[in-house]
Amino acid sequence: MRRTGTLLVLVAVLAGVLACMPSSLSGVQPSTRATIERATQAVRTAAPRPTTVVPTTAPVPTMAPLSPESLDHVRARDQALTTLYANYSGSVVHIIVSSNRSGIAAASGTGSGWVWDQNGYIVTNNHVVEGADTLAVVFADESQYEARIIGTDRDSDLAVIQVEADPSLLVPLQLGDSEELQVGQTTVAIGNPFGFAGTMTSGIVSALGRVTVQESGYSLPNLIQTDTSINPGNSGGPLFDISGRVVGVTTMIYSTTGEFSGIGIAVPVNTVKRVVPLLISQGYYEHPYLGVRGWTISETLADAAGLPVDQGALIGDVTAGGPADRAGLRGGSRSVPVPGYSQDGVTVGGDIIIAIDGYPVKGMNDLITRLERYAVGDEVILDVVRGGEYIEVPVVVGARPAQSGSVLGGQ
Repeated sequence: MRRTGTLLVLVAVLAGVLACMPSSLSGVQPSTRATIERATQAVRTAAPRPTTVVPTTAPVPTMAPLSPESLDHVRARDQALTTLYANYSGSVVHIIVSSNRSGIAAASGTGSGWVWDQNGYIVTNNHVVEGADTLAVVFADESQYEARIIGTDRDSDLAVIQVEADPSLLVPLQLGDSEELQVGQTTVAIGNPFGFAGTMTSGIVSALGRVTVQESGYSLPNLIQTDTSINPGNSGGPLFDISGRVVGVTTMIYSTTGEFSGIGIAVPVNTVKRVVPLLISQGYYEHPYLGVRGWTISETLADAAGLPVDQGALIGDVTAGGPADRAGLRGGSRSVPVPGYSQDGVTVGGDIIIAIDGYPVKGMNDLITRLERYAVGDEVILDVVRGGEYIEVPVVVGARPAQSGSVLGGQ
């Protein structure tokens, strides 16, 4: 009995010990289980995992700042433009044109002009003052003076008016040399577009030597083309170079809307130098004149007409009694169709002018432009091809008649 009791006691003790040992996680107390789960989760989270990084955008380049040399250049140009406006805008005037309708004076137009000298002479465009009954000139300080017309020239679209203004306002502008201009040079216009007084715009010389045919039939040669913004109201104002010298007078734009579209035209200042003094002294200007109408020779024309040269000014018609007629120059005798020319054909068989006083003539525009350098009464020597022979023909330059009635290429 004693041995059996001892055995039973040992069995009971062993059972109690086994009952205290966990057989699985389910036997763990809730608080202990939570602690184990948190520890396991932390281990899993902290465990490194291999990853592949795929960029979603290309690297953004870092723009290099402008160099000090570039900034100096920009600042120098800005300063030049600022100085130009400060020094010369006061010599640019606003012209207000009035006409009497049924006895009532009414403003009919506006334009620009600039001081020529201290005698109160103002240069502008002919089309600004044409048909005016009264003119008012407004200076930068808003002082206003009545003006009178001194002289006009429709063919160069230049005019001179005069005011009796405070002498302190009459500061003449400096004249440049339009023969020195090059395509790409900076140009600046100051004027009154749409009546906005004292407006400055800038651009470049886009082309040189442009020629336009006017309503009179005569050509206006050697014009400056610029992309400097000019609009109605700029007409007659100065076109400056970057140093503040006048190189032209803004006169027209080419546009399908009536507003600036990138092509502005200015009369070159060298033309102004020839015309304005005579407008002041005699009220008009006589343009040099030969009295011929013709065509610019191209390869197409030369092939179609069997011409002996592939460039020059082909004379189609000679004005009876004109300088060319008196010198013995000959016009054409027959018409041939030439693609790209007049629908009525080109009159061929006449003299071909290839040079004037030794300067090559590539076409009618060259002839007209070069002739503008001469005065009425000057004698010029024309190099002419006639029937395959080269001859020299002296011609005394005449004065252009008031109306031409000529066709394209008339002079």
